[in-house]
Amino acid sequence: MWYENKLTQDLGIKYPIIQAGMAGGTTTPELVAAVSNSGGLGTLGAGYMSPEQTKEAIQEIKQLTGQPFGVNIFIPEIPDVSEETIEKANEWLRPFREELQLTEPEIKKQAASLFEKQIAIILEERVPVCSFTFGVPAKDIIRKLKKENIVVIGTATTVREAIINEEIGMDMVVMQGSEAGGHRGTFSGPFEKAMIGTMSLIPQAVDHVNIPVIAAGGIMDGRGVLAALTLGAGAAQMGTAFVTSQESGAKKQQKEAILNGTEEEPMITSVFSGKPARGIQNEFMERMAEYENELPDYPVQNALTKEIRSEAARQNRPEWLHLWSGQSPRLSKGQPASVIISDIIAQVNDIIKER
Repeated sequence: MWYENKLTQDLGIKYPIIQAGMAGGTTTPELVAAVSNSGGLGTLGAGYMSPEQTKEAIQEIKQLTGQPFGVNIFIPEIPDVSEETIEKANEWLRPFREELQLTEPEIKKQAASLFEKQIAIILEERVPVCSFTFGVPAKDIIRKLKKENIVVIGTATTVREAIINEEIGMDMVVMQGSEAGGHRGTFSGPFEKAMIGTMSLIPQAVDHVNIPVIAAGGIMDGRGVLAALTLGAGAAQMGTAFVTSQESGAKKQQKEAILNGTEEEPMITSVFSGKPARGIQNEFMERMAEYENELPDYPVQNALTKEIRSEAARQNRPEWLHLWSGQSPRLSKGQPASVIISDIIAQVNDIIKER
């Protein structure tokens, strides 16, 4: 069958469909379990979770499914940002805070210990799959995970990054094409040089690494999944397709923006978090664009805008909220995750029959 390959066997899943580990509350335990129960691989986006939240969510997922699932975590980034840079950013953000009646947040340095604690929880809970974004972990961490038979998956945006993932010991690698929504996973070189489209990126990566490649970026339906497999990928990872699912924890404003969006609207910006990410263009992006090159790096800018975004959502001000989306919003559907997957399977089967 078209859906049986080395990757699905290694992951213990029926269909080569992976739900992206989107951080920030989108990947609820209900969504992760629904995808896994439907034969794909659900993934918890634990990037912004505390150790306690991470453990609680994993245990809840286990109660909802007996199928394999994954947890995605961020490689820690601790940039050297000056007080002057933060002060400038706060000045530019002041009009938004004043209108939303917010005060300046206290910026705490991100502790690398969060990453180690999350790794310890993944080991303790024997999570079947652990994936990484924003770089690669140390080899000893990968060895510890693989010793417990945990499948490790990396993220790359260029062939060079894919090779780095393979050399460090990853079992598989997600190749994130430029069409993908949310943050760019680039970690080796400037992101501008890593904006390669999915259709171009996948076959080049497949030809240069021996580990299974997972296609990501703009894939929303059966046509995209079959195209990814045809290009040599072992599976397709889908993010935006599940943001609008009924089990998703994404803000209603983001869901509505995607469901009513067009392919012309998602743009790359770093004004929300200090890291390039694709989202539907809005007023915040436009007003902050002139300062983009002077803003603090991630995760400092992310911390500076966090309360603005949360309050904007509470006050129903989508024009000031990050609306992460890939480049295929017209293909989005507000359905249960199980229906999204069953429709994908049916569409692939229909295409193969027609041939």
